[in-house]
Amino acid sequence: MARTAKEIPVTEEQRHELLMMSRSQKLDHRYVLRASIILLSIEGEAVDAIMKRVQCSRKAVNKWRNRFREKGMEGLQDMPRPGQAPIYSAEQKAAVIEKACTKPDGGYTNWSQQRIADAVGMSKSHVNRILMEANLKPHKVQYWCGSVRDSEFEAKMTNIVGLYMNPPENAMVICVDEKTQMQALDRTQPELPLKPGSPRRQTATYKRNGTVSLIAALAVHTGEVTAKTMQSNNADNFLSFLKKLNRKYPHKQLHIIADNLSVHKHKDVKAWLEHKRRITLHFTPTYSSWLNQVEIWFNILSKDVIKGGVWKSSEQMANQIMEYIRTYNNTRAKPFQWTYTGKPLTI
Repeated sequence: MARTAKEIPVTEEQRHELLMMSRSQKLDHRYVLRASIILLSIEGEAVDAIMKRVQCSRKAVNKWRNRFREKGMEGLQDMPRPGQAPIYSAEQKAAVIEKACTKPDGGYTNWSQQRIADAVGMSKSHVNRILMEANLKPHKVQYWCGSVRDSEFEAKMTNIVGLYMNPPENAMVICVDEKTQMQALDRTQPELPLKPGSPRRQTATYKRNGTVSLIAALAVHTGEVTAKTMQSNNADNFLSFLKKLNRKYPHKQLHIIADNLSVHKHKDVKAWLEHKRRITLHFTPTYSSWLNQVEIWFNILSKDVIKGGVWKSSEQMANQIMEYIRTYNNTRAKPFQWTYTGKPLTI
C-alpha cells in the first residue's frame, strides 16, 4: 500500500506562487521541479505517486517537502555552497571594471583583456571572469542611428504606403535611389571552377580596377527597372535621370519616391520640378530608407551580380550590370508583394 504524504501547511499566497513557478518557461528546470513536488504534496498525492509524476528519487521528494515545511518558499532556493575564497577583493574587481570603462592611453582606441590585466596586475583569466560577471565587453562597438526621430514620420510613411497599396489612377509609382562605389575587383590568380565536393574558388588577394555607381528606378506595380551607370553621384546626374523617366512615361502622372540625400533636394532639381506638374517627388522619413522598394532590388542585384564577381575594368563591370538589368526585365520583373500597411509592428 502506498504511503500517504504528510500534509504540508501552505498559504493561499504561497499556493499561487508555487503554481506560477510550476508553469514558468523561464525559470531553471530545477525550480519548476521543486514547485511541482510541493503542489502535488498539497493536493494529497502519495510520495510514490509524486516520484513517478516528476521522475525523481524518494530522497529528492522528501528533501524539498521538508525544506518547504521548515522555511516556506525560501526553502526551495539553493543553499550557499562552500567554496574557495575569492582571490581578488571587491576593490580590485572595481578597478578592473573602472579600467574597462575608461579610454586607454598610448594611442589605443579600446581595451583588450590582456592590457587590462597588465594595467591592474592580475591574470587575463580573472579579468575575463570579472568582465563576464559585469556583462562588459570593452572590445565591442555597437552602432546606432541616434534618437532623433522624423517628426513627420507618420505622414510621410502613410503617404508612401498609400501609393504602394492604392496608387492613383493613370499614375506610375517609381522608387529611385543610387548604389554607389561598387568595386570592380579582379583576382590575382585565375578563378578555379566549381567541381564535385569543392565550391568555386577565388584567391583572397585582389586588384581594384575602379568603381561603378548606379542610379536605378523601380516601377512599383510592374517590377520594371530603369537604370544607368555614372561616374559620380551628383545633382546633375539625378536631374538627368529624372528627365529620362519623364521621357519614358510621357502620358502618366509620376510619383517618385526617394530618400533625403542632398542631391535629391538640390535647387536645380527643385527648379525643374516646378514646371513639371506630372511629377511629384516624395521623400522617405529620416532613417527609413527601408520604405523605398528599390532597396529590395539592390539586394537582389548584389546577390546575383556583385558578390563574387571578377572584372578586368570598371567598364566591364558596368556592361555586365546593364546586361543583367535587361535580362531581369525580360525574364523576372514583377511587383514585389508589399505587406507593410503602416500599422505599428508588435514585438
